[in-house]
Amino acid sequence: MGRKKGAEKTGGRVIGTPNRVTTDLKMWINDLLDSNREQIIKDIRSLEPNQRVMIFERLLSYAVPKQQSVTAQIDLNRLSDEQLDMIVHELTNSIENED
Repeated sequence: MGRKKGAEKTGGRVIGTPNRVTTDLKMWINDLLDSNREQIIKDIRSLEPNQRVMIFERLLSYAVPKQQSVTAQIDLNRLSDEQLDMIVHELTNSIENED
C-alpha cells in the first residue's frame, strides 16, 4: 500500500537532486560528440543537399527555441473609459514615434 497523499517523504532522493544516471549519460553523449566533431562535419558535408538541410533542421531545434504562438484576448467591455483612453493614447504615441 502506498503512502497517503500529503504524507512526508521517507526515502529516496531529496527533491531537486538530479538523476545520476541521466547526468552520466548526458556527459557521455557530450564527450562522444566532442571527440568526433571533425568526423561528424565530414559526414554531413558528404550528404546530398536535401539530407544536409534535414540534418540542419533537426539540429536547430537544440540550438534555437521554438516559437510559441501567443494570443491576447481582451474583453474591452470590462475596461473603464479611462483605461481605454490610456490604451488609445499609448498606441497613437507609439505609431507617431515610429515615423
